Amino acid sequence: MSTLIRFAQADDVFAAFPRLETFAQRPVGPLEPLAHARHIVASPRPAGAVAFLAHVLPRREAVWWGCQCVLAILGPAARDTGMQLAANWVRDPSEPLRRDALAFWQESEQRLPTHWLARAVAYSGGSLLAPEQPPSPPAPDDCALSVNAAVVLAATSAAPALILPWLKSCTEAGMDFAAGGEARVARPQ
Repeated sequence: MSTLIRFAQADDVFAAFPRLETFAQRPVGPLEPLAHARHIVASPRPAGAVAFLAHVLPRREAVWWGCQCVLAILGPAARDTGMQLAANWVRDPSEPLRRDALAFWQESEQRLPTHWLARAVAYSGGSLLAPEQPPSPPAPDDCALSVNAAVVLAATSAAPALILPWLKSCTEAGMDFAAGGEARVARPQ
């Protein structure tokens, strides 16, 4: 199995993405990223582990993991245009598909988890303006923050007793995926 982790230390993730500290706690000492993710998910703020993993994974893989989380939580309700755009881009991360996701995001109600997955694609790179305009790239962490929003929105749409179990299940799937496994999200018991 080949790891998808882009950082040697958890603190490197926070150095690369300073806004992450708003969503997840920094490590107290040197920790590798998955050890820190386990630490966060066991903390009083376990949702921070979702944000942290969304930053640890490469953008395309983060979007795929977000898709798996949202599909597991929402079931058939997640099979809409936003999900289709995100899944298509994961299979073919081309600029035309990214622009399709951008157009969809700009025209959507921007409230559904699947719409935030489309935003993650739209903000994965390239320009946020029309091709004839001067380039205006997204912030480096916009894709990860959009994946985080999608997963958290999906989890909070569940029954209150299932919100934390869903977040933990998504985190477990993300850690397994980052370590080279599959992004298989287990239904909480």
